[in-house]
Amino acid sequence: MIQELRILDDETLFDKEAHYVIPRYQRAYAWEDKEIVQLIDDINDSVGDYYIGSLVVAKVKGREERYEVVDGQQRLTTLYLLLNYLVSHNGLEGEVGKTLSFDCRPNSNYTLEHVQDLLSDEKSLIGDEDRLEQSILNGIKAIDQKFMLGAIDVDAFVERLKMVILYRIEVPEHTDLNRYFEIMNTRGEQLEQHDILKAQLMGYLSNRKEQEFFSRVWSACSDMTGYVQMHFAKAEREEIFGGGWSYSPSDDWGDYKGCLDMGQRADKEFSIKGIVKPSFRVETVDGVQEGDRIPIRFDSIIGFPYFLLHVLRVFLRVEDVSLSEGRGLGSLLDDKRLLADYNKVITCGQMGGKPIKENKASFAREFILFLLRSRFLFDQFVVKREYAGDDQEGVWSLKELCTSGAGYKKKAYYANTRLRYENEWEKTYAPRNKECLMIQSALRVSYTSPKVMHWITELLVWLFDDESELPELSGRAERIAAEAVAEGFFEKALEEMGAYDLQEYKSEDYAFGVRTPHIVFNYLDYLLWKSDKEAYKDFVFEFRNSVEHWYPQHPSDGTIEPWDGRDVFGNLCIISRSVNSKFSNLSPESKMKSYKKMVQKGSLKLRIMGDIIERGTSETWRLSECAKHEEEMISLLCEAVQEAIEEE
Repeated sequence: MIQELRILDDETLFDKEAHYVIPRYQRAYAWEDKEIVQLIDDINDSVGDYYIGSLVVAKVKGREERYEVVDGQQRLTTLYLLLNYLVSHNGLEGEVGKTLSFDCRPNSNYTLEHVQDLLSDEKSLIGDEDRLEQSILNGIKAIDQKFMLGAIDVDAFVERLKMVILYRIEVPEHTDLNRYFEIMNTRGEQLEQHDILKAQLMGYLSNRKEQEFFSRVWSACSDMTGYVQMHFAKAEREEIFGGGWSYSPSDDWGDYKGCLDMGQRADKEFSIKGIVKPSFRVETVDGVQEGDRIPIRFDSIIGFPYFLLHVLRVFLRVEDVSLSEGRGLGSLLDDKRLLADYNKVITCGQMGGKPIKENKASFAREFILFLLRSRFLFDQFVVKREYAGDDQEGVWSLKELCTSGAGYKKKAYYANTRLRYENEWEKTYAPRNKECLMIQSALRVSYTSPKVMHWITELLVWLFDDESELPELSGRAERIAAEAVAEGFFEKALEEMGAYDLQEYKSEDYAFGVRTPHIVFNYLDYLLWKSDKEAYKDFVFEFRNSVEHWYPQHPSDGTIEPWDGRDVFGNLCIISRSVNSKFSNLSPESKMKSYKKMVQKGSLKLRIMGDIIERGTSETWRLSECAKHEEEMISLLCEAVQEAIEEE
């Protein structure tokens, strides 16, 4: 059983009816100042509902509302001390109550029983020093010092505390608590939100076989390395993805009867007898490159919690799920709100005209299959990093899983994802893969935070659309980039004119300097590459995260004149931070002379600027060449953005 509890308000963690016991097999309270201060800072900096962690408990048999704490006691004890502090300093009314105790630790219990006395006047317990637990005393002092020295507004802190959520997880009856604690202690970390979400959704299913299948699918999808097919045992892999391991998974629960009947037989188990046979083989997890034997591996561009956030948003749109008015999901993809977002959909969502909360089991079945299908599409059609052999840097990759051989000799290999129409020749469809890889890698390096990678959601929604044609995937990605440029760069023109007229808009209208969105530069580089693929065949998108002034903002004394118009788009390019530190305040001519190789390996706009400087001077750049270059670049962007918007 999983229960969402707030630290304050209606269903509270320290409800006076509940009592938590820290068992003897757990260590004493041991949090030091840094952990306590971090917890307070996290709460004080939070906005909206904030997930603070999980509390794993076992209900004490025959004792209603009495729980033995299995995991999370350090955080629990700190919260108990924190609430007592707020009561003593008039931040909260009433009392916390005697809701926490330690098994076989009399000093700890005595300290907790007298915590209010210690907070009001530590000297009131003079003579009882031997009965006090020093670690808890230190915790009280750390909380007091943080509020005093940190100048924290108690009332504002309490308001934020009302939004703090903790999930109380009851382990099943007859669980070996010592063993469970040993495992959690070895792991050394709290349960992640996606762990809790998995348990919550599985809990909606009452059938053991369904739960086991759900768990296997979830585990396969949660491993974001490689391709999802390879995270299933071979028998189940062929049941789900066919003999070639490449069929799209069904969206019909009834089609998975074979998987449900497999049960634990779906797990990879090898007997000693089987291992010693000459025919024994262990299949590779990732596979090899097409046409050679070099082992390769793949890394996703996002982690599993963020993938779940994307999938939820795709699910809402594809399955036409409506949420109650005012209960929409936030604009940012926030992994700290993973549970909150899912629970909002479950409690406030309607699917097929019926509330989801009225049939949670049906939702769990539909969602796990949707998750599997999403991961299958994500692996084939969203760019990832590929590492061959001992390569540590990797390359951008857009490939699909294929198989060769049969029986135990069947192996996975990877070939470029085919974006083709039916019966189309390879020479016709092959170039589309490169275009799709390039525009997606441009999007990836533009949006470095997973919180704003909404383009992944948009591509997945498009891929689920039955009317979408795979050869048009790069076109969809291009429109996503073009729309971002329209909103972030041409917004003024769009608002005032509804079009992009170079005759009306002067250079200063695009003088955003370092505030110019990175997607503008990367989309421009993509358009330049696409216009002459042969000339720019060596170009790849990299994490160039600094906007550079080609004509410097602050020229070195006595070298060149300062320029008030330095922020115009024509004078800007995007470079890596290491290159930025080298360019410093050098003139364009000096940059080109000293770092020509860096320029020629840089962004395409930078390469063009370097070519212009080789034919002129820093002065001619400032007086005329920059404006000409800008007009060409803006014109290219305008044409592409206008075309993309008209296609929509």
